[in-house]
Amino acid sequence: MISSGALNRRRRIGKAALIAVPFTFLGYFFLYPLVSVLGISFFPDGEFSLSSFSTVLSRGSLREAIWFTVWQAVASTLLTLVVAMPAAYVFARFSFPGKSFFRAAITVPFVLPTVVVGAAYLALLGPNGPLGIDLRQTVWAILIAHIFYNYAVVVRTVGGLWAHLDPRLEEAARMLGAGRWRTFREVSLPLLRPAIAAASSIVFLFTFTSFGVVLILGGLSYSTIEVEIWRQTTAFLDLPVAGALAVLQLVGISAILVAYSRYQERRSVEQQLRPVVEVARRPRGRREQGLVWGTLGFTGLFLGTPLAVLVGQSLRVGGGYGFDAYRSLADASATLVPPVEAIGNSALFATTATAIALIVGILAAVLIAYYRGAVSRWFDVVLMLPLGTSAVTIGFGFLIALDTPIDLRTAPILVPIAHSLVAIPFVVRTAVPVMRSVRTRLREAGAVLGAPPARVWREIDLPLVFRAMLVGAGFAFAISLGEFGATSFIARPDAPTLPIAIFRLLGRAGAANFAQAMALSTVLMVMTAASILAIERFRVGEMGEF
Repeated sequence: MISSGALNRRRRIGKAALIAVPFTFLGYFFLYPLVSVLGISFFPDGEFSLSSFSTVLSRGSLREAIWFTVWQAVASTLLTLVVAMPAAYVFARFSFPGKSFFRAAITVPFVLPTVVVGAAYLALLGPNGPLGIDLRQTVWAILIAHIFYNYAVVVRTVGGLWAHLDPRLEEAARMLGAGRWRTFREVSLPLLRPAIAAASSIVFLFTFTSFGVVLILGGLSYSTIEVEIWRQTTAFLDLPVAGALAVLQLVGISAILVAYSRYQERRSVEQQLRPVVEVARRPRGRREQGLVWGTLGFTGLFLGTPLAVLVGQSLRVGGGYGFDAYRSLADASATLVPPVEAIGNSALFATTATAIALIVGILAAVLIAYYRGAVSRWFDVVLMLPLGTSAVTIGFGFLIALDTPIDLRTAPILVPIAHSLVAIPFVVRTAVPVMRSVRTRLREAGAVLGAPPARVWREIDLPLVFRAMLVGAGFAFAISLGEFGATSFIARPDAPTLPIAIFRLLGRAGAANFAQAMALSTVLMVMTAASILAIERFRVGEMGEF
């Protein structure tokens, strides 16, 4: 038996150890590079100066990039809402055969790597696409790809709340003479505003920081802040200007998050929610059946066509079809090494990133779940910061900061470390709810009987948290496979990941290079989809709508 004093000392030591590892990791690999970006922006020559910001604001091409970033994000958000709201309504209000399958299927585009989405629309809207039109380097290709990528955000987020709204409110309005549009505008819409705001903020954030889609589909004609940061660093070696752009982007992202938070505080409405099974019903009559199956048909065509064309282009051989592009992946090409090596590199980096994310994330989750207080709440906020920070900014920060005390900028381990920064919050978010559900008395009983904290964790918590850890690992693996922004700065030329190899192939002329890019994109799509299916297989209950 252990005294209460000894037990408290063990807790303090355990808490200190839990803080040390995640805080050191995040401090050196996230906060330090971020501060370095600020430093090179405000102190370009070692002294405080705003010259970098003056350059950004005075140079026409950079002002155009900032303006394009804002307006295309607004347009993408509005168009995504318009296109996806009918599907949100159908999934919320109706039950139909295969509903669970359709719900899972529409989520796949959201988790696809941006380079796969860019390659798919390049195959669909390019000169050799089945539509017979060439929308390359046009804003329409970018906007359509953004709608495709974020369609599921609106369906799952807005539909998630809509599925719990009491339909009797709408029925009462209809009985009083209100038409369908007026009922929606005056009854449903005010209740849905929090969910619409949440979906809009997510879509705006993703499109505001769009990199891979714009880089592939926009070419030299269109550029977002993300793309300009990459160009100023890799093409022009103008680090102060790149840093100033990164700071402006951080300010924009912070403004979005603050505005969303204030809107939610002011517009949130308490309401009586009903279980999903009581709200959804079978479609009645031809009109409702036409609405349901017409919406599902449009969704299938809109989301499935680009991916089907992608696979078809990867099999295209002259006037027929075959596996020549896949067989040629073993030959050296524009990627400097055989493209097939990129598959192995991505698998290795993803596995390593998953291991790092699990170690750091689980330690952080233990601190947040078991040691509640100001420190854990503050640390929880810090852990979420990488999700709100541009991946390009993280990669740029690595490039200018991680040369001391050891130069890690060319070290292969830096790639999975960058990937793990974005994956750690997912591990934490899947593990914390399960850890908090474990009864404290079980842990205290084990500790009082003399079991050290490691054994208490291993024999009491681990069996219960294991499935949640597998879910977090699946998210981490999928995120690492498709990460492109940070990797474009730090990947070594002789060790490209799949997204880097695809981008290099798309940048080279020739049908053979294009076919290889389509084949690699298909491989990456399959690997990502497999990891998402693994998440669905091991998921513990329903973890919410995004």
